[in-house]
Order: sequence, then structure tokens, then C-alpha cells
Amino acid sequence: MSIRRVTSQDVARAAGVSRTTVSLVLNNVDAQISEDTRQRVLEAARQLDYHPNVSARRLVQGRSRVIGFVEHHSPYQRFADAFMAEVLRGLHAVALQYDYHVIFEPISDEERGTDYCVKLFQERHVDGIVYSGPRFNDIALESLAEANIPVVLQGHLPGCPFPSVDIDNLASAQLATEHLISLGHTQIGMITNAPLIYTAATDRLAGYRLALQEAGIDLGEAFIRIGTFTPESGYHAMRGLLHEHPQLSAVFVASDVVAMGALEAIHEAGLKIPEQIAMVGFDNIPWGAYLNPPLTTIRVPSNALGWSAGHLLIQALDNDHYEPDHLILETELIIRRSCGKLLEQEGQP
Repeated sequence: MSIRRVTSQDVARAAGVSRTTVSLVLNNVDAQISEDTRQRVLEAARQLDYHPNVSARRLVQGRSRVIGFVEHHSPYQRFADAFMAEVLRGLHAVALQYDYHVIFEPISDEERGTDYCVKLFQERHVDGIVYSGPRFNDIALESLAEANIPVVLQGHLPGCPFPSVDIDNLASAQLATEHLISLGHTQIGMITNAPLIYTAATDRLAGYRLALQEAGIDLGEAFIRIGTFTPESGYHAMRGLLHEHPQLSAVFVASDVVAMGALEAIHEAGLKIPEQIAMVGFDNIPWGAYLNPPLTTIRVPSNALGWSAGHLLIQALDNDHYEPDHLILETELIIRRSCGKLLEQEGQP
């Protein structure tokens, strides 16, 4: 049984006015409408429990008031990355503030192809896109630029024409590795957060290498493993490092999610953290403080990344132009028990 929707014509009939007057009043348009008429319309709408047809309004305006959050991940990886949940939370908050909605559109080349993002805009599903996880030679981003679609990049890509919000991945990874070096470690492995086609993964690896270089530590490439966003990838990468480098005394894992798997591999090998292997992660996901042991990590302002990217995009949409902003947000080293620093301070061996 269908329920008849109350229309603006019903409100107009009840208030004794035209549909145009109803539209002007309910949209708070500055028109010469008497206060008595305005109150009659508002009262009729209240009594009839009238709600505007948002879809119809958007068609008339030519705007969806929807932001697309596009993340370039494989089908499995998109739901394993806890960090992105915090980014989305920040994006949703700013969208709510400006009366926008957010849809999450994870893409992979195998599923939808590189033109899917362009279709999202051309078919009026979204007014603009926050694009996360840029990759070198990112064809989807090239298509968006060619189509002149409003985009803000959550990340960094050299030569990209869009505004962006990011952290300094290189300096942050360098800080994490330098912390391990300061604790006396020289046999330090690294597991990346993602394949090196992703710009953030390349920058974090560069930070690790720079810290070793400046400390005069030459480990070559043998102590590096590639993660793929998931705990499973961290588990297998850590097992490989432990098998090939029994002298390993510390590891920098460039993602807390990946680090969860690495922690399990270390526990499975019967080794103690941090007494036998120290660890530093990256991102400061919410439950990192409750792992065993609590994870020392680089705090990334994930919520602020989402909020700032959304704010840049909405300002561009509402003002019909881009501000040429490339924001870099600050990170911070959060010291917990996994690196051994707290044990050292407590005087434990």
C-alpha cells in the first residue's frame, strides 16, 4: 500500500496561496511577502507535515549537494583501512555543516575503470570529488583534470593541478626511524603501508632511508618489505624479515593497520616486544593504544585531513572558483610501550 506524499500544491491550497509563494517562503527567499502570508504558509506546512522533494529541488538547481569521496583501493583493501574511517568522519562533519551529503565510492581499475569518477560528476551524482590515495601516473586523476571537474586531493601528487591536503610523509617517516635510531638500534627493518605506486608509500620509504643515511647506517634494500594496506600483508612481510634477518632489533611499519599483522608475526615467533624487537607504526588509528603492547606511532590528524579537504572543495563549489591551496597538516610522534622508550624511562632492562 503506497502512502501519498504531501506536495507543495497541498500546502498552497491549505494556505490559500500559489505554489510559487510556498516555494519562496519555504526556501527563505527575500521576496515581498507579508508576514501574515508567510506565517500561513509555515503553519500549513507544519500541520500537513510537508517535506520538500529534495531530488526535484536538486534537479532544478542543477546541483546534487553531494560530495563524492573516492578512494583508489582493491575490493578487499577498502574495508581493511581503519585510518580512512577517521578521514571520512571529518569529511562528513564539514559536509553536514554546509548542508552537503557524502557518498563513499571506492574504485579499482578492474571493477569500474578510470572513467568512473568522471561519470559520477557528469551524471549529477556528485558536485565534486575528494580523491584519496593518489598514485603515480594516476589515469583517473588525469581524466578528472581533462574534464574540468571540481576535485580536492587528499594526498600529494607532483604536478597535479588540484588543491590538496596532506601531511609531510617523508619528514614524518624520518622522525619515526630517527626515534628508533636514538634508542640505539641499527638493524632496523621497514614495512611500507602500500605498494610504491602510491605516492605516500614512496615518501615514507624515502623518510626511512634518509634517517638511516644521516645516521651513517647502510642496510641496503634487504631490510625493506612492501605492505598492501592490510594486517595480512604486515604479517607476511614481518615473517619474511624475521626469517632472513634474525639480527633485526627494530622495525618501522608505515601503517598501524599493517603493523597489527606484524605484531602477530613477532608474537608467533616467540619474540618479546619491545625487549627483543622494537616497533614504531604510523597513523595513530584509534585502537593502536590498546594493542599488546600499545603501539608507538606517528599521529596523523586524520579527522582534520577529511575536514580540510571537504572545506576546500565546498568553498570551491559555493564560490565557483578554487583557492590554490596545498595544505600540509602537522604530525606528532606518540610514544607508547612498543618502542621500548617507556621501559627505558621506567628503568626496566
